[in-house]
Order: sequence, then structure tokens, then C-alpha cells
Amino acid sequence: MKGYIQVYSGNGKGKTTAAFGLCLRASGAGKNVYIGQFIKGMHYSELDILPAIENITLKQYGRGCFIYSEPVQEDYTAALNGLAEIGIILQSGEYDVVVLDEVNIALYYGLFSFDDLKQLLINRASHVEVIITGRYAPQELIDMADLVTEMKEIKHYYTKGVEARTGIEK
Repeated sequence: MKGYIQVYSGNGKGKTTAAFGLCLRASGAGKNVYIGQFIKGMHYSELDILPAIENITLKQYGRGCFIYSEPVQEDYTAALNGLAEIGIILQSGEYDVVVLDEVNIALYYGLFSFDDLKQLLINRASHVEVIITGRYAPQELIDMADLVTEMKEIKHYYTKGVEARTGIEK
């Protein structure tokens, strides 16, 4: 089966959630899934359950979340190391589905170049489905992708001061 490139972007909530839903579906179908989370290095509730699912692997390639400040050298290093590891994973064909969570944010902050990402996507094993999430998807990625979904924020309780809740947003 041919693998496609999917992009979930936009300012609305649900990009990572949609990607994780696809991962559960793929896992249920017996597919091997790899989730690489860029930028993120904090604890999220999915980190507590995913180890119990035999055919889903998750690794974080971030040190925390710097989006309220500027990235430092360690953020660049973590992202570049993660991208190199993802390149090996994509070429290996060991995984049927590979999620690159928050890669669009990594691109937006210049942690690595679109050309670097593009080469990895071009050189991946042909059956590997790739899901790329995060706000600010660059037009080059949108043009390259086979499926693009934009999450549009209509209304969000965050604007009323509701913080991220465990099990819902984190």
C-alpha cells in the first residue's frame, strides 16, 4: 500500500489529537506506528498510556516548550538530532505510520529547514504514511502533501482563562 503525506495545521485545537486518533486506528489494524514529538519535552497524558500499546512508539525531540521565548542552541540541537533519527526511521520501513508532531512549529522557528524535511519525506520507504502537525505549515509543505486539513479556531475557552486540563489538552 502506498503511503501518503498528511498535514494537520491551523490555529484551532485538535491537530495532535487527530494524529493520535489515526495512530490508534492504525495500531488496531496491526500497523507499526512511530510518533516523534518536536518542540515538546514536557509531560503529556499520552506518555502514560502509549507504552502499554505494543505497536506504538513515541519519542520526544524537545527540551520543553520555548514558544513563549526564543529557542536556544539546545533546542536547535535537539530538533536536528530528532530529524536525523526520523530520517533513519522513515527509510527503514519498520513503521507504517510516522507522526511528526509539531514539525510545522519547528520549521516556523527555523530549527531546521524545509529542504532538510523534504529530503527525508522524498527518501522514505514508499509504504510509510506520514502525518505532520503544527500551526504555520509552510506553503511548500502544503504543496507537497497529499492531504491537508486546517483546524480553524471558532471559539476556545482558553480565551476565558481556562488553563490546559490534564487528559483533555495535556
